[in-house]
Amino acid sequence: MTRRIVSRENALFKHLARLASSSRARREHRAAILDGPHLVAAFRASGGTAEALVASESGYARAEVRALVDAAPAQDRVLLPDRLFDSLAQVATPTGILAVVATPAPTAPPDLAGTCLMLEGLQDPGNLGSILRTALAAGVRQVLLATGCVFAWSPKVLRAGQGAHFGLAIHENAPLAALAPRFAGQVIATDPHAAASVFELDLAGPVAWVFGAEGGGVSPGLAAHATARARIPMPGGAESLNVAAAAAVCLFEQVRQRTR
Repeated sequence: MTRRIVSRENALFKHLARLASSSRARREHRAAILDGPHLVAAFRASGGTAEALVASESGYARAEVRALVDAAPAQDRVLLPDRLFDSLAQVATPTGILAVVATPAPTAPPDLAGTCLMLEGLQDPGNLGSILRTALAAGVRQVLLATGCVFAWSPKVLRAGQGAHFGLAIHENAPLAALAPRFAGQVIATDPHAAASVFELDLAGPVAWVFGAEGGGVSPGLAAHATARARIPMPGGAESLNVAAAAAVCLFEQVRQRTR
């Protein structure tokens, strides 16, 4: 059953407004906001149940939104006047639907098996979202983020990821320097000064790919645990690649080697 809320003083609306406006509130409540039919549909396809599905009156008039609100699993369903919904929207042009979902609880460091990503110091949400999307497309399932990375479940990361979050095991605040030596495979860090090109390495086995901050790269402490370093040839003379582009090159070179 969908209930209609028309007052800003409503307790649920106040809660939604706090989550929409405050990253601290989202972290405290372990909640993320999915804005738009694509993300809501991707979450539904993953088998998740939303804490709340929220639609604007104009959004609910559209068949795509109405079908999601009426059929997607949710603990609560809410219909808002456009003026209230627009104050919650995470984008300049409101999509007409959003969902509040629980983010994964912190877990113990994982037992790494197969290729994974180790990310350190990433600050740009668009970069992280793009990397997650690339990882899923390349068949990588585990992504580890060191303390200090942008929050993986922030609205901008979610939009850039386009639903990739729901097909990945994402571990935040991971102790990468402690996990890297335990990895049963190559630990490869990208380095523009490395002797070997990524296209020259044997990537048929499991690889822990290490990518660092947009400006500073991988820290010396983590880089010390790399068993190999690789550069990406850039004959055009550019100084460096965007970290999301670099990750895509590396992961799909590994895909190429495994499928040739």
